Amino acid sequence: MSRVESATSTTTTARIPSFVLMIIFITLALSLTALISAVSFFTSGEEVIAGYLLLIGALGLAFSTYMLLQTRRRMSSLRIEVPPIMSTIECKKCGFKNVREFQRGDYVFKEVEPCQKCSDKMLITAIYREVKEKDKEKERSSF
Repeated sequence: MSRVESATSTTTTARIPSFVLMIIFITLALSLTALISAVSFFTSGEEVIAGYLLLIGALGLAFSTYMLLQTRRRMSSLRIEVPPIMSTIECKKCGFKNVREFQRGDYVFKEVEPCQKCSDKMLITAIYREVKEKDKEKERSSF
């Protein structure tokens, strides 16, 4: 597998947006603060306030843990698959045609390696992305 293919074949969006992480961690910090405050109110004899703070802390902790796990699971399931880029190479003299993966520096009408049949120079005649059958069916059904 070439360097170009490995860089473009599949890229994963694995980053969680920073504002979502910030909200989750602020909720987590406030939940832990509520749990610590519940313990201090419980030791001072105010069980009602301690109970409410314990409930708030536990719910906040459960919510932030759930959101962190769901966001992480959703981000790992989102994969953007980039179709491979192909170059078509043709011989001017004998008409021999070859298709290979795009290489850095390729451009249309660039002279490349000699022809396998007649040893004349070959030209890049097309550069395109390969579209899979699933993508073609999606395009047809959208019209």
